Amino acid sequence: MGRDLIIAGFALVTVGLLWNAWTRLPGLRGSGDWVLRVGDIRIHVLWAASLLLSVVLSLFVWLFRR
Repeated sequence: MGRDLIIAGFALVTVGLLWNAWTRLPGLRGSGDWVLRVGDIRIHVLWAASLLLSVVLSLFVWLFRR
């Protein structure tokens, strides 16, 4: 159990670092992400990224329950 938690922690840190690096690259946005502009207000709807993250986390949990 402890080893699994350490592996999960390293995986989450790695994903977090890669996500941070990905978002800083210019011009790279998901094709399903929307930007709503109303006057001076911008709202970023990252539904494609959220869906991908949900699928990856679901697979991760499924693998560790087996």
